[in-house]
Amino acid sequence: MPQIITFAAQILNMGFDRNTVIGFVLLMGLLAGYIYFAQRGQVAAAKEKQRIEDSIRKVQAKHIDSTHIKDDIKKADSANKVLTAGTFTGAGTGDEKLTVVENDLLKITFTNKGAQPKIVELKKYKTWDDKPLELVKGDFNKLSYQVNTAPGQTAQTNDLFFGGGEVVKDGNNQVVRFALKDSTGSGIEHEYIIKPGDYMIDFNVKLNGADRLLTQSALNLVWQVQGNQQEKDAKYEKQQSQVLFMQNNDDYDYYTTVANNDKKLEKGVKWFSVKQQFFNSTLVYKTGFSSADTKWTVFPDSTHILKQVTTNLHGTVPAGASATLPMQLFYGPNDYKLLKSYNLGMHNIINLGQGIYAFVKYLNRWIVMPVFNFLKGTGVNFGIVILLLTIFIRLLISPLTYKSYYSGAKMKVLRPEIDELKKKFGHDQQQMSMEQMKLFRTAGVNPLGGCIPALFQIPIFFALFSFFNSSIDLRGEHFLWSHNLAAYDSIANFGFNVPFYGDHVSLFTITATLTSFLISWYSMSQTPDTGNPMMKYMPYIFPVVLLGIFNSLPSGLTWYYTVSNVITLALQFIIQKFIIDDKKIHAEIQMNKTKPKTKSKWQERLEQMQEAQKQQQQRKK
Repeated sequence: MPQIITFAAQILNMGFDRNTVIGFVLLMGLLAGYIYFAQRGQVAAAKEKQRIEDSIRKVQAKHIDSTHIKDDIKKADSANKVLTAGTFTGAGTGDEKLTVVENDLLKITFTNKGAQPKIVELKKYKTWDDKPLELVKGDFNKLSYQVNTAPGQTAQTNDLFFGGGEVVKDGNNQVVRFALKDSTGSGIEHEYIIKPGDYMIDFNVKLNGADRLLTQSALNLVWQVQGNQQEKDAKYEKQQSQVLFMQNNDDYDYYTTVANNDKKLEKGVKWFSVKQQFFNSTLVYKTGFSSADTKWTVFPDSTHILKQVTTNLHGTVPAGASATLPMQLFYGPNDYKLLKSYNLGMHNIINLGQGIYAFVKYLNRWIVMPVFNFLKGTGVNFGIVILLLTIFIRLLISPLTYKSYYSGAKMKVLRPEIDELKKKFGHDQQQMSMEQMKLFRTAGVNPLGGCIPALFQIPIFFALFSFFNSSIDLRGEHFLWSHNLAAYDSIANFGFNVPFYGDHVSLFTITATLTSFLISWYSMSQTPDTGNPMMKYMPYIFPVVLLGIFNSLPSGLTWYYTVSNVITLALQFIIQKFIIDDKKIHAEIQMNKTKPKTKSKWQERLEQMQEAQKQQQQRKK
């Protein structure tokens, strides 16, 4: 730049001929252009520098402000806790202290913040991936109620730091006590009694000055429970998860927690339970809550959290200066015998039949479970126990099975006569139906004789379906290629999901499907062709549907179906080939035709209806 200015000055001192002027103008133009673009670049650079500096200052200011805000929030929160603690001086803030108590079944970590269980581990069980099974873990879990800490001031016990927490021996029991006392003489004590060999913990809340601590003697207890994934298939575990409760009139009810929802329980509650597939957390109040409301949130499978349940339980404390609230906490397995031993109706937590299928629970309780427990006591592998149980069930229903096959054989013998009726009256469906009913009546054949015995077997199907889904005895038990009879057996994983099928291949599902297909094929080979193409292929559709439905079911259940199908095939072959004699059945039918027949009232009404319909059709024609 300095060299250009010097050169211009020299030109100006020269003569002003045309070439000089032109050269000067060009030089000035170049100089002006250089200055313009140079200044423009400097301005842009300066603006960019300023923008960067402003951004840095904003980030720094934001960080400073955020830090200050966080500090201010902490100070305000701390001050608020001190304020809400009221006369319980020092309870609003403090250091969390943990107390660990163990018996042979449980390992419980108590916290002095809220004087409540923080972590509960079931020592005799592991998660599906062999980690400690912690039924209670996570900051969401809470057991709290509101108390008056000063005139116009309230606090949740979950926010107060209790004193004590030492473990004291009381005979064979271990007792943990947390306490709060204020200057007015009011006090709160949480007492936990852990008994040897027991999943049930006695939980006593003792209020000194209950008339001051609780407004109008009202107890509003908040119980929050987070259900963490314990089994291999989170989706299936969610389907088996529920909230259940026993009402004050000893009726129990349940809700399945597969989607977000909320419910009001207005009839009073003795106990409330958050159930997973094989474990549950239950709160018992011996006096009974007058009402409750609960809501639950379901989480994606990837979070390994099944659900979070918040329950508000409302009750009344007896009037007086002092009150003791006797409660219990159960953290343990869904074991029928164990839960029934508490005489609280908690055995209803186990789904042995619910809803419209509730009646099948009696089949499970009176037949299936006693036989299963007897076979379990022999010490054989649980896969063999299922095999023997299946044989027992099939022997039990064998009279129904035989009757069904025998009725089918009668229909097979009558097939030629039915075909003759079709040739004669096929053009008149009404007359064909009436003549066919007459043939059945004279031959002594019930057209529904094969269906009715099969219908009686359906409750057994649903009973065993419920039993194998809920039996904790099968959890973690190996058999053949299955590493856990309470979960699906996977011999191959795709790494992606196939619609209607899943992301894996269950071998027991394939064996159950193939044996179902063989049953359909054999049955069709023994049945005369009806000429209906849909009826020809319909029996083969069901096994294909089973392939998708059964793929995620417990391998103990699909193993049972496989064994049951093999037995069905064997019975079909033996009964039809060696027991049922078509010639004897034909002779029996011919003999029945010679006997006088009396019509039942149902048959008379049916024939009257058919005759009336026939006359109506004739009038229309």
